[in-house]
Amino acid sequence: MVTITVYSFLWSDHVVGPQTSFDSKETSLTVTTSSEKRTSEDKLNYRVLLGSLSGSVIEWFDFLVYGTVAALVFNKLFFPSDNAFVSTLLAYISFSLTFFFRPLGGIIFSHIGDRIGRKKTLFITLMLMGGGTVAIGLLPDYAAIGIAAPILLILCRILQGLGIGGEWGGALLLAYEYAPKNRRGLYGAVPQMGISLGMLLAAGVVGLLTLLPDGQFYVWGWRIPFIASVVLVFIGLWIRNGLDETPEFKRIREAGAQLRLPIKEVVTKHWGAVLVSIGAKAAETGPFYIFGTYVIAYATDVLGARGNVVLLAVAAAALVATIWMPVFGRISDKFSRAVLYRWSATATLILVVPYYFVLNTGATWALFAATIIGFGLLWGSVNAILGTLIAENFAPEVRYTGASLGYQLGAAIFGGTAPIIAAWLFEISGGQWWPIAAYVAGCAGISIVASFFIKRVAHREGPDVPAVAVSSDNSGFRKGQVA
Repeated sequence: MVTITVYSFLWSDHVVGPQTSFDSKETSLTVTTSSEKRTSEDKLNYRVLLGSLSGSVIEWFDFLVYGTVAALVFNKLFFPSDNAFVSTLLAYISFSLTFFFRPLGGIIFSHIGDRIGRKKTLFITLMLMGGGTVAIGLLPDYAAIGIAAPILLILCRILQGLGIGGEWGGALLLAYEYAPKNRRGLYGAVPQMGISLGMLLAAGVVGLLTLLPDGQFYVWGWRIPFIASVVLVFIGLWIRNGLDETPEFKRIREAGAQLRLPIKEVVTKHWGAVLVSIGAKAAETGPFYIFGTYVIAYATDVLGARGNVVLLAVAAAALVATIWMPVFGRISDKFSRAVLYRWSATATLILVVPYYFVLNTGATWALFAATIIGFGLLWGSVNAILGTLIAENFAPEVRYTGASLGYQLGAAIFGGTAPIIAAWLFEISGGQWWPIAAYVAGCAGISIVASFFIKRVAHREGPDVPAVAVSSDNSGFRKGQVA
């Protein structure tokens, strides 16, 4: 930090008759050197990063726990029927329900986020999402309150879906809009890490619960992870409470540039960016469900692998993805993100066939290798830069709305249907793997095409203007800080 004292002669505020006088005034300028600015930018804002990460960890912790419990418990406790298939189907429909309410939640809460602020919106979404999760753990079952039990369960899932729809965009923008321009890829990768971290946490909890006797797990054990998630919610709220509004939204608010109806602006003027964002989402969400979740059913039912071994392989891949995502996000700050995304989607398209060749050998090492490469590296690369890529498509005034709409519509189209499509393709092909590989390749192909349009729709920022904070004591004495 360099302080420069400048003596300047200013015209006197008081002039009597023809007399002209000068006052000697002292002006202090505090100049931040470029090396100090770089040092400041090199320091990570850990509270911002943890604040953006906490919500997505809760979201994906609930995702895996609910998916596991739905098949084991909810089909019997909340959807009892003489037909076991119908009970299981209804349980899985309740599982998929959140996907189709996410776009609505994205529209509702992104409107609030673009109008009122990112921080306030993230408080609402985290409480809504976490409250729905805890409420599920406290619900009476069908035997206690009859048809009200599944209705209340579905209502909790709808609340979760609405909260999740608004959570992702806010968490991403919390990281992205606090990030220095040369670190947006790294900061944007952190909330994306919540997917794999949530899966790791859920896998550990579910693994411990499986040690309970069947009767205890069925009666009360399944409730523990849902109720215990209140701890994660309070930690997330505490972290976010210590954060200020994002710098970019502050500038919008100070300039009075908030739009009255951001969704109208997005649909009428930024629809191309929304379509590109939906297309970019395909290579992430479709392969995620094939490499990260459907592989569990495929490896156990088709290859005869033990369930605990498959879960361990997925957990290992999730750990690799968690470590790799911030690294690849940082790499994307050095190179073109659109090109890196295209390469990652292309690698997914090319390697999905070798993935099945290796996986189908049935060996334990092959299961681990294929899952780590497919889920840990291929999916991890695409997911690491997807959030930043989508955020860069939109101007700050509509960024929350545009990013959430594109992302959540992509999740509903390619994510909510992926497990169903995979199971259907496997069934109609007589147990062949190649239709599933073709589906993954198709998702990657859509994103490759979308990547060629990213530069056309991306928001173009103006040149940086040095920030000067000026405070005035009187007309002659001023202090300025030049960044």
